[in-house]
Amino acid sequence: MIDPKIKAKQRMAILILIVLLIAAVIWSMTSGEYKLTFQQILHTILGQGEYTENLILLDFRMPRMLITLLVGAALAMSGAIIQSITRNPLAEPGILGINAGSGFAIALFITIGHIDPSTFVYVLPLVSLIGGIITSLIIFGLSYNKGKGITPSSMVLIGVGLATGLTGASLTLMAKFDEDQAEFIATWFAGNIWGDEWAFVLAFLPWVLIIVPFLFAKSNVLNLLNTHEFVAQGVGVRVSIERFVLLITAVVLSSAAVSVAGSIGFIGLMGPHIAKSIVGPRHQLFLPICILVGACLLVFADTVGKVILQPSGVPAGIVVAVIGAPYFLYLMYKTRSV
Repeated sequence: MIDPKIKAKQRMAILILIVLLIAAVIWSMTSGEYKLTFQQILHTILGQGEYTENLILLDFRMPRMLITLLVGAALAMSGAIIQSITRNPLAEPGILGINAGSGFAIALFITIGHIDPSTFVYVLPLVSLIGGIITSLIIFGLSYNKGKGITPSSMVLIGVGLATGLTGASLTLMAKFDEDQAEFIATWFAGNIWGDEWAFVLAFLPWVLIIVPFLFAKSNVLNLLNTHEFVAQGVGVRVSIERFVLLITAVVLSSAAVSVAGSIGFIGLMGPHIAKSIVGPRHQLFLPICILVGACLLVFADTVGKVILQPSGVPAGIVVAVIGAPYFLYLMYKTRSV
């Protein structure tokens, strides 16, 4: 039984976050090198805009804003699942080597194929997705214990080590790149949202629409897995199977997000913690807040990066890191006794 006061607190938090998200979205669509007013946006959406306004809003800003919103929500949700499964409050998608594996796959693809990234723009997300998933499967395999299944502590340690090695390998491969190739992979690692076309939105949207409701449906299982392993087994949860299914689902979701947005960290760390601080650790309560927090953070970070340095902008991953690094140190301070 959930306390009605906590439910009311959740509804209020969701309402406030929706208002903040709408404000961030409007700011994102009105700001930039070419300024648009709110009235111009409304006229354009209703089909009454000028050619220039249609081009800027519908072909450039809106798909970028949507992909940013979806990626923020996906990374926050993935981070929440990974933290619950590993029972590690400092875990996030990057700790499983997803960012490093995706980046290494792209660097290897560019090196072997001697390609120009701009001519294979629609192939690179697939390469990135495959790289992230393969890396995670390697980590799962190395952290598997015959008696206990996948052990969370081993998975985190192996993930950190493999991510460090793959990042170093990617930087080594960059030595063979020309200027355009090196610039692309550098901005990818910086978290520059490059999949800002409708094709990427339509390709990424099904992942979110399928995986996010599935993870919501697993809220009770996640609540049990977040307790002691014996407690979960005592009420009939197949711990090893559920842990593997939920982890691979979270990995696929975050790999898909990273494949269109680049290497963005800290969203999967901050989103779950902010949500839990509002309504507590029950997944039914904090997951809806978590995805809204993730979406708000990334839309805000992308807009700030776009505004402070025009026209090239600062990658969203760097802005998120500036916000997230102090928060990470704060969490380290809080958990120093663990």
